[in-house]
Amino acid sequence: MIAVEERDSIAILTLDRGGARNAIPVSGWDALADRVAAIAQSDVSAVLLRSAMPGVFSAGADLTEFPSLIAEPVARARFRTAMHRAIEGLAGLPMPVVAAVDGGCFGAAVALTLACDIVVAGGEAVFATTPAKLGIGYPASDVARLRARVGAGQAATMLFTGGRIDATEAARIGLAHHLAPHAEGAAHDLTRAIAANAPEAVRLLKRILRHPDDADHDRAFDAMFGEEAFAARLNAFLSGAR
Repeated sequence: MIAVEERDSIAILTLDRGGARNAIPVSGWDALADRVAAIAQSDVSAVLLRSAMPGVFSAGADLTEFPSLIAEPVARARFRTAMHRAIEGLAGLPMPVVAAVDGGCFGAAVALTLACDIVVAGGEAVFATTPAKLGIGYPASDVARLRARVGAGQAATMLFTGGRIDATEAARIGLAHHLAPHAEGAAHDLTRAIAANAPEAVRLLKRILRHPDDADHDRAFDAMFGEEAFAARLNAFLSGAR
């Protein structure tokens, strides 16, 4: 249900469990974490997170597994840690990650988009953080990421009510960054634009965005002027400008 395809220096990470509206079971979180770990060791320039199912991004965690969590405390920790490993792995990728959200994006699937650097919402996209409706919480790291993305008040509104917001509202509050009639095409364009740039420069910029106060950034900035990639790209630019 989690597929990866590499195309033109882009890793395309696809959620594909159509019969279950891309709901992710524990085994699916494990598979996602493994796929992401492999991407982290690759030399791709960008990652596109998408759904294979028209009209649905993901229903989030697979609720059909939740009855086992009532009676089995060990299963609760297993679910939480599997989900955490996948989401934090995605958030920690060194290259930019772009999410294409066409259709419904609920529960833990919202946390997946929060782990991405750029979220493109299609015209039919709908977002909701729904755990309070079930009587459970949301992992603390995901709450923190939601608050950082949309602010405390908007995060509280989403979490406390569990209400749905459309693409326009998601963009207004910062949950999504771009609107497009169809998210996947626009997200592909973004990843191609990213992949056209020098990958090490893009990775450095992502590190700076993630940890702006790291003292090592100045050294890395200076060092890149001595790289062959910079000299080649500068040469090509100056030659074209003449």
